[in-house]
Amino acid sequence: MKLEIICTRAEANHTQLLNCQATIESLDNGFQQMTKLLSIAGNEVRLKILFLLNMEKELCPCDIADILKMSMPAISQHIRKIKDAGFIVSRREGQTLYYSLVNSETQVLDNILSSIKSSRKSA
Repeated sequence: MKLEIICTRAEANHTQLLNCQATIESLDNGFQQMTKLLSIAGNEVRLKILFLLNMEKELCPCDIADILKMSMPAISQHIRKIKDAGFIVSRREGQTLYYSLVNSETQVLDNILSSIKSSRKSA
């Protein structure tokens, strides 16, 4: 069975369509960046890692594993995905790696994480 969508408008508003197309095209980088962030933050464990790094500013994988009660290999996989997406950076101190959020990526993330914090108050 073929689904057919039929548009019933009498006439297209070409000015509106062109304005919408121009807006979408001008915001393309923003859409790409937001899609990348949402795909990373769409996983509960990764969102918790981002939340913890936002709250504590810097943590090592062992700290994250202990806090989330998960294995180091599992945490490392999530950290790698977040780092590959460009949302966290690392620094080495001796044998230990510490992770923190990339400052330029935190504005949207702050809004997302703030809504999580506020949901705790209203629950």
